[in-house]
Amino acid sequence: MTTPSPPASGEQTISAHRPWIALLQGLVGSLLILAGSLGVGWIANGSPMIRNTLVIALRTDGTGVVVSTIALTLGAMILLRSWLRLGQRLSQWGAGSLKQVVLAVVLWGAPLFVAVPIFSRDVYAYTGQGRLMAENLNPYTTGISALSNWFMLGTDPSWAENRTPYGPLFLWLSRGVVAITGAQPDLSVLLFRLLACIGVALCVIYLPKLAEFCGYNGARALWISVANPLFLISFIASAHNDALMVGLAVCGTYFAATRKPILAIVMVTASIAVKPITIVLLPFIGLLWAGKAAGWGRRFACWGATVAISALLLWLAGIPHNLGFGWTWALLDGTPGYTGYSPSGFGGQLVGSAAHAVGLDGALFEGGFRTLLTVASIGIAGWLVLFGDPHKVVRRLALAFAAVVMLAPIIQPWYILWFLPFLAATGIKNNWQIKVCYVVIGFFVVFGAQDQLFVWNFVDLPMATKALSYWVAIAVVGYLLLIDVHTRKLLFTKGHELAPAASLK
Repeated sequence: MTTPSPPASGEQTISAHRPWIALLQGLVGSLLILAGSLGVGWIANGSPMIRNTLVIALRTDGTGVVVSTIALTLGAMILLRSWLRLGQRLSQWGAGSLKQVVLAVVLWGAPLFVAVPIFSRDVYAYTGQGRLMAENLNPYTTGISALSNWFMLGTDPSWAENRTPYGPLFLWLSRGVVAITGAQPDLSVLLFRLLACIGVALCVIYLPKLAEFCGYNGARALWISVANPLFLISFIASAHNDALMVGLAVCGTYFAATRKPILAIVMVTASIAVKPITIVLLPFIGLLWAGKAAGWGRRFACWGATVAISALLLWLAGIPHNLGFGWTWALLDGTPGYTGYSPSGFGGQLVGSAAHAVGLDGALFEGGFRTLLTVASIGIAGWLVLFGDPHKVVRRLALAFAAVVMLAPIIQPWYILWFLPFLAATGIKNNWQIKVCYVVIGFFVVFGAQDQLFVWNFVDLPMATKALSYWVAIAVVGYLLLIDVHTRKLLFTKGHELAPAASLK
């Protein structure tokens, strides 16, 4: 590996010492998102906020909706540019850079903490699941529609009959939130955001340490995976429980890497008990426990002990309320359908169309292709568990997690944030790898900004909000790629291989 090249110009040398400019610009972007969320974010029908004079003006008048849409989209794009520029200004990743990245997470995340939920309204479903628990109904067998007044509390109708895919720990946390707030939607959102911020804080604390342990710069890893706008919006503004899941997983992986196996298993099991997908990490936690020089006997012993301890903890978590292992349905019976931008979804459509064109059953081939990718993801993960460099177990973990996520039929925008911290901690190089990261994060920020906008049906608009958001975002992307003298270099300039942490200090 090579040391990063020095700045190419005097301007870059100076700008590397002025991260506060990017920090302030990002704060402006977050404040614009906050303002825009009042007009087009998700407010529960039963919320007192819906009767606020300012909110009424923004939501019932076409001008207010248009201004809110532009503010939200422009704010997200400014936050994207600020993140890119912060990386350029801290390009040497020297002493003090970690402090600046942490400051960015705090400054940019603070306005999002009090924003109306955007990009998703799953947070209202969490309240519904807490209410099911409070009424002694099992969320693994009963949908939210069993509750009175469930729709007024903001839950998406798609959750009406769905079983919860979350683990027992998160269900008990949801029950606790409902006990404190009485299911008041706005207060519940804030408490769920607080839980999400605990996950963000765990990432901020342990991800740099994990990166340093793996031989890479902790500040850069944190900038890539936590300070990016998709992470901040999805895990703070949207209040997704994935934030807590990822934070516990990163923390547990660090403990495993630093030879604290029992604590590591407890933390990763807690992550599974929030959202079961992190069960993928357990075999790698066992490998880290076994050690680099372990033979097959010790590996199997550590795998067995890891599974036994984790299973015991999950069993104990499921005893109250008779939850049992009801969460396993989410692993064994996935959500039907696919997303068109996932490799499985897009590729399946191509295969189905090609089969149909030659007179074959397109639907059969399409489904077969997606099943093949799902099986392939399991095979790749299994191979990475059994084989590979024993000195790079965390990297193998990251690649296995990425394979399971990326080859699944459904990929929500925030799903890439599940494995991105682990990839960042084990080295994303300053070549095509970081460029792919820029493109993927930029794509999902643009997609999220126009995909989840709430507008009353009776509001008369000169242009559909999705189209307006799309064109605002595309205009900014065009500016970043073609006009901005700083950001246009990011995709069209040859990068350099990422250096080990020691050479970046």
